[in-house]
Amino acid sequence: MSIMKRMGLIFRSKANTALDRAEDPRETLDYSYQKQLEMLQKVRRGVADVATSRKRVELQVNQLTQQSEKLQGQAQQALSAGREDLAREALTRRSGLQAQIGDMQAQHAQLQGEEEKLTLAAQRLNAKVESFRTRKETIKATYTAAEAQTKVSEAFSGISEEMGDVGLAIQRAEDKTSSMQARAGAMDELLASGALDDASGQPNDDIARELDALSSGGDVDAELARMRGELSPTSSPKAIDGTPDSGASTTEQQKQEGQT
Repeated sequence: MSIMKRMGLIFRSKANTALDRAEDPRETLDYSYQKQLEMLQKVRRGVADVATSRKRVELQVNQLTQQSEKLQGQAQQALSAGREDLAREALTRRSGLQAQIGDMQAQHAQLQGEEEKLTLAAQRLNAKVESFRTRKETIKATYTAAEAQTKVSEAFSGISEEMGDVGLAIQRAEDKTSSMQARAGAMDELLASGALDDASGQPNDDIARELDALSSGGDVDAELARMRGELSPTSSPKAIDGTPDSGASTTEQQKQEGQT
């Protein structure tokens, strides 16, 4: 296949595809119906023209018939008056009219037959046009319904795709939330078990807490001892907790024994 033939084939294929996309069957049907109506009008005008011609010939035949009958009467009157020559002339003219009447009657019969044919054709064409109109409206209604259904289906398909995207986004968000919650729970367990140090640097295990408590108790005892040493000699010999001081009791007992 030559390059020009291939280009022509490609061009016709693309043009046909473009025409298919641009073509609206409803408009095509309406256009075809309009053309059929125009054809029907032409046939009806043809029937009217033939009927008019037939009527014109019919009128001429009637006029010639009347003239023929008049000449017949004139010929009888001339013959009664002894004017055979005038009677002969009248009959000669009447003979010519009869020939014309015969030709026109044949033409009239031909036109009448043509009129009948065209009338029958017009009736058949009218029936076909009416049938086409009914079918056209049915096809148009079906096409319109199919078009609307297609648009609804396309819109629903678009909505379905969009809802699918939304569903995937929700699923990803739920999965990420579950992962974050699991990670937070694991970190809390590790911190509570001491596997990880607290961010503040303080130990969180039980042994460390007991050691801190003991250290804190020793500091309190040392502070109490220091405060006892700072007390003056005139102060009460009792200890802070209300028990008698052991050194003061011994001195008092020695004084009592010397006096004895």
